[in-house]
Amino acid sequence: MKNGSKQGVNTVWDVVVIGGGPAGMMSAGRAAELGANVLLLEKNDSLGKKLLITGGGRCNVTNAQFDTRKLLTKFKGNDQFLFSAFSQWSVQETLDFFHSRNMPTKIENELRVFPESNTAQSVWDTLVDYLKKGNVTVRSNASVVDFVTDTKTKKILAVNLKNGEEIVAKKFILATGGKSRPETGSTGDGFIWLKKLGHTVSEPVASLVPITLSDKWVKNLSGVTLPEVKLTLLQNGVKQDVQKGKILFTHVGVSGPTILNMSSDIAELLKYGEVLISLDLFPAEDYGKLNTKLQELFKAHSNKKFKNVLGEIVPGAVANVVAELSKINVDTQCNSVTREERLALVQLLKAIPLHVSGLLGVDKAIVTSGGVALSEVDFKTMQSRLYPNLYLVGDILDIDRPSGGYSLQLCWTTGFVAGTDSFNKSF
Repeated sequence: MKNGSKQGVNTVWDVVVIGGGPAGMMSAGRAAELGANVLLLEKNDSLGKKLLITGGGRCNVTNAQFDTRKLLTKFKGNDQFLFSAFSQWSVQETLDFFHSRNMPTKIENELRVFPESNTAQSVWDTLVDYLKKGNVTVRSNASVVDFVTDTKTKKILAVNLKNGEEIVAKKFILATGGKSRPETGSTGDGFIWLKKLGHTVSEPVASLVPITLSDKWVKNLSGVTLPEVKLTLLQNGVKQDVQKGKILFTHVGVSGPTILNMSSDIAELLKYGEVLISLDLFPAEDYGKLNTKLQELFKAHSNKKFKNVLGEIVPGAVANVVAELSKINVDTQCNSVTREERLALVQLLKAIPLHVSGLLGVDKAIVTSGGVALSEVDFKTMQSRLYPNLYLVGDILDIDRPSGGYSLQLCWTTGFVAGTDSFNKSF
C-alpha cells in the first residue's frame, strides 16, 4: 500500500474506490488481490475512522448466523435483493477471511462476533495489511467533489478532487457511507452525486439511534449498564414490541443494542402519540419468585434500611432510583416494609416506566436508513443499473438492519462482490 500516488498524472486506474471505510477497504483489497491497479481515495487523514469506534471500540465484526436465509430475514424485507450477493460472500467467508489473516474471533450474546483482542484496531490492522499486500495506493485527505460522466455511453469517466485534480479510471466503487457520525467523514456526499446521476435516493434518517427520556432521574444513572433486561414497548397501553438484552443509561436517556434495535419502531410510534418503555430488571423471574427473593432478602437484613439492601440485587445507583420511585420512605427498615409496599416494589422492579421524549439526531446514529433505491442496483455484481462501471456498496444502499454485526457484514459482502466484479469485467 502506497501513501499517495506515484503514478503519472495521466494514469488511468483499473479501479478507483471512493471512501476508506470497511466496505471501501474490502472492495479495494479484493480488486487488488485479483490483479487490478487500485486507488483508494479517503477524505479523512486516515482510513476507517468510524470502524475504529464501532461496537464501543470493540468492533462487532459480524453475526454468527451461518444460515444465509435466516441471516437475511434481519434486513427488513430486503432479502430478495441481497441473496445473490450473500450467496457469494456471507458470514463463513467473513470469518475465514479474518481467521486466515491471524485475527481470531469470539462469539458473544445474540451471536455477535468480536475480535478476541476486544479492540477494533485488530480489524483495522487486518484490512490495512490486506491493502498493502495488494499494493493498493491510498490517498488520504483526498476529497472527491463530483463525477465526470459521459451521458451518452452511460459511463463514469473520472472524479474531480477538491484540489482541482481529475482522477481517471475504468471502474469506480462508491463507498462513502450514510450520514451517521459525520465527524468520521460520513456526511452524505455520495447521495448528492448519485442524485445528479439520476439515481433515486431516499433521505437518510437515524435508524439505530439512542433514545431520550423525560424522566428526571435518568441522569443519575448515566454510564450504568444492565446486561440482561426485558423491554416492552407500549403505546396507549398496547404492547408494540418486546426485546431482551443489554441497556446502557446515558445522561439524557438510554442506549445499548436492545434500545438501538427498537429505535426505528419508536420513531414511527412517536408520530402518533406518547411512547412508553416498560423496563423489567428481572426477566428470568416471575412476580412470585421475585417476591420470595425480596422476602428472604428483607428477613436476612431486617434491621437495615430497605434502600441499602436493594443494592444486593441491583446496582447501587439503580437501587437509589428504585427506592425513590417506590414512594417507600427511604429510611424505612426492611422489617417495617409492609406487604403492600413489598408487592408494589416487586411490580416496580418488573416494570419501571421509561417515558420516551424523542431520539437523538442523525449525528448520534450508529447507522442511518435511506440511500439509493435497491431496484437501481444489480446485486449479483453491485453495479449501478444506470452507470454500469459504477459500483455501490455498504451504507450508500437503502437497507435497514438491526444492531448485532449486520451492518459490517453488509459492508464485507457488498465490498467483496464489487471488488471481484470490478476486475472481472472490462469496459
